[in-house]
Amino acid sequence: MYRSGSISDLITAAKVRRIPAVTPSPRRTDGGETTDRNGVAVTTILRKLMTRTGRAAATVAVLAAALTGTTAAGAASAASPAPAAAAAGGWSCSGAPVPAGYVITMYNAGGCNNHGSWYQRPAQDRLWTCSGSPIVSGYVLTNYDAQGCSGVGAWYHELVRNGVWTCPYSPIPAGYRSTTYDARGCSGLGAWLTVKI
Repeated sequence: MYRSGSISDLITAAKVRRIPAVTPSPRRTDGGETTDRNGVAVTTILRKLMTRTGRAAATVAVLAAALTGTTAAGAASAASPAPAAAAAGGWSCSGAPVPAGYVITMYNAGGCNNHGSWYQRPAQDRLWTCSGSPIVSGYVLTNYDAQGCSGVGAWYHELVRNGVWTCPYSPIPAGYRSTTYDARGCSGLGAWLTVKI
């Protein structure tokens, strides 16, 4: 398998290594599958070919991204946003850093080869975010939904203002303080009235 070198070396290596054509015959294996002239199931050959092709395509995409500083379009489930990401945000794999000023708003358990992917976007007022999302400076948590964000749990982010009820774990920005407590607030987690000092 090819591991290093330039793109032209990769293309040359791909041209030199030819995959023999598969000529199906009317013979069938015990499983009822069509076989090639050597008796190998065609689905097995296609599975291996797709795996090799998929690896080659992924290698070319990674090399192109490294050389151009971009990610391949259509690879949203595996791509992570660059620092200068579009205002709409993008998908990233679990464990990828969240850019400053961004929050996580969606989760896809099947993304990134079933390792999970997260949708990151710029923070804004009155936005549901997934549990574990950063809390951008100036924002507070004002509600909770245990089933939100595909079952991970979601918190409602709002810009801090005088008289807002905040949930447990919410930061209290400078110039504000918590006063009255309501045990029913924040979906039963409890909430504190936040007032300007």
